[in-house]
Amino acid sequence: MNLASARQAWRLVSFQLMISLVASLILIFPGWVHAWSGLVGGLIATAANAFFALRVFAHYRAEEPGKLLGRFYGAEFQKLLLTGMLFAATILWVKPLSAGALFGVFLLVQMTPVLIAHKLD
Repeated sequence: MNLASARQAWRLVSFQLMISLVASLILIFPGWVHAWSGLVGGLIATAANAFFALRVFAHYRAEEPGKLLGRFYGAEFQKLLLTGMLFAATILWVKPLSAGALFGVFLLVQMTPVLIAHKLD
């Protein structure tokens, strides 16, 4: 990993934010509940991935590559906990809620790295 990788991670997070906004704008046509739910789902995915990138790349030193693997595992575990807590809070406090839009945009945003990874090089 080098600075280019950190830059790539932040470009990916900003692209995920853009996908969240565009998807929620498209979901305005079925209704505001779908648009709001989709935006929340996209923001959950984007926030969790931004948290992961911050935890992995914030204090990265090339002299300590052995610690990088531990950082990845720890950051991924924390990201999963954060995602679960954000979903629980959303389900409890956001009313009315479209579960299809919430999880659909979440999955769309989670799939963007697979779809655009080759274009970020």
